[in-house]
Amino acid sequence: MADIRLESDLLNYIIKQGFQPGDRLPTISELQDPNNLGISVSKVREQLEVARALGLVDVRSKTGTHLKDYSFTPAVRLSLFFALATDLGYFELFSELRTHVEMAFWNEAVTKLTDADKVELRSYVDAARAKLHGTRVRIPFEEHRAFHLTIFRHLENPFVIGLLEAYWDAYEAVELNRYAEYEYHTQVWDYHEAILTAICEGDTNAAQKAFMQHTRLLHHQPRMQDMEHGAEIIESKVTE
Repeated sequence: MADIRLESDLLNYIIKQGFQPGDRLPTISELQDPNNLGISVSKVREQLEVARALGLVDVRSKTGTHLKDYSFTPAVRLSLFFALATDLGYFELFSELRTHVEMAFWNEAVTKLTDADKVELRSYVDAARAKLHGTRVRIPFEEHRAFHLTIFRHLENPFVIGLLEAYWDAYEAVELNRYAEYEYHTQVWDYHEAILTAICEGDTNAAQKAFMQHTRLLHHQPRMQDMEHGAEIIESKVTE
């Protein structure tokens, strides 16, 4: 393993001892022992809480603390949500990053999709149509999120997946899943239909083009326009 020092006695200890995902870590009293971390109980608790917030460990009263499989999502989400709590304009900037990431990995992701994945994508389109055309109109946010994440599910890159999952968590947090006219939602799913059709036909370029056109719709949301104004203010501050 690389000799990288982390700003945490606990995380350095986990790496040094070679713990693997699923392994149970020593108890707090065991960790504070001089033969292990040799730090106070309060510091052990503090560092455990940081590790938990970063999604690195699972802490439960009955089963103890276990090392989790690595995921970039919790760290990105925590930092992103802090930024959004200070100014919603940051969402527009993160949205731009998400678009560039999806564009960069589009061809690789689409070529990895299986027939079962395509059937699943079709189910999301059909479910979304049913919600929009029902007697009581419902916003198909769950289907929207699942449709996009399914396209990239086979990428063996936790950092890409982490960024995309954090984006959809933020999308819901800033309530973009609520603010839009009916016509907007129907257009969104028309584009999803076009994306899926192109994918099934093996035309990744057409699918990518439809995706890019789809992302531009977001700027027409009233809620998004308010946040874009905030992003302009942030950018002006950065360039000053």
